[in-house]
Amino acid sequence: MVNILDFLGRILISALFLISAFNKIINLEDSMNWMEGFGVPGFLIFPAIAIEIILPVLVIVGYHARMAAGILAIFCLMTAFLFHLDFSNQSQFISFLKNIGLAGGFLFIVVNGTKDWAVDKEKKYVRL
Repeated sequence: MVNILDFLGRILISALFLISAFNKIINLEDSMNWMEGFGVPGFLIFPAIAIEIILPVLVIVGYHARMAAGILAIFCLMTAFLFHLDFSNQSQFISFLKNIGLAGGFLFIVVNGTKDWAVDKEKKYVRL
């Protein structure tokens, strides 16, 4: 049961990034303009998309999940403080808190790692 919940948790925390990356790709020009409105160069959308696709997949499958989760925690904190500091706007405040919460969830993965359902989990061999 623990393995199922661990795997489900990794899927749920990562799904947001995969959906976000897809939306950025579909609305590339709008996403670039939105970033530029905060003083962030628009071309940085491409590494952001790569981060939002590659690292969540690594977390889900459990391949270098601690490293990927650590980078995603930093990414969440950076985006919270870069793009969601307008606390007078309720949706921005909620987005800020969402990013902080996601960073906390990824830190749990950094500290605890994954359970048995992970690609890089050591195999236990029984000697006969």
